[in-house]
Amino acid sequence: MRRRQPAPTPVPFSPAAARAHRVGLGLTPDQVAEGMAAHGVRLLPAHVIGWESGAVRPSEEEFIALARALWCPPAQLMGARPASLRDFRVARELGQEQAARQIGVTPQSYAKAELTGRWAGDAEQTRALARVLGLGLRTLVWITGHQDDLDQRLRQVVQGRWQGQLKPVARLVPVDQEVLALVLAELQGEYQVPMHWGAAAPAAEEQPRQLPTPRFWELLSRHRTELPI
Repeated sequence: MRRRQPAPTPVPFSPAAARAHRVGLGLTPDQVAEGMAAHGVRLLPAHVIGWESGAVRPSEEEFIALARALWCPPAQLMGARPASLRDFRVARELGQEQAARQIGVTPQSYAKAELTGRWAGDAEQTRALARVLGLGLRTLVWITGHQDDLDQRLRQVVQGRWQGQLKPVARLVPVDQEVLALVLAELQGEYQVPMHWGAAAPAAEEQPRQLPTPRFWELLSRHRTELPI
């Protein structure tokens, strides 16, 4: 017996935002339904009323068509910050296959990334993912499930030789490796404490206080990068 795939979680949706946009445009539920039909989704005005009351929630396709009918960015109807690859994709009005094609991966591998919350693409595919979904570098690391990986790599940078972490960090943060090398070298230099025989350990207040990851982003922000930070 084949195992049934779990139903996808509903798209984040704010009934109050949907109603406010409709009223602001002076549209009736019937007119919204007509507008959605022009975008390939046919349903009854009762569906629009049900969404606005919170009784039901739209599917991905319905959500995108509703945003188009209301002439607003989909994110404005979510009522919350996008919190997953799926949310960011829907906010860009893309289906899974469209996103996969633009990123340059198979639909199956992209669907797996959304399901697991872990991205396994190479550096070029990761850059494409960020461009297609409109992600900054910090959000990219977080949304692809690599925040813990980056934290661990940066701890190793400040504890040892940064050169050995250059390529692993570059896979997580897709920026020019020459820029990344400068940032990692500077980060390690700030945390290195010169020790000499017979010398007293430096006072705690003289040692770096900031955690490596926030400082890494600060140092990186001083350089020009293809993707925003």
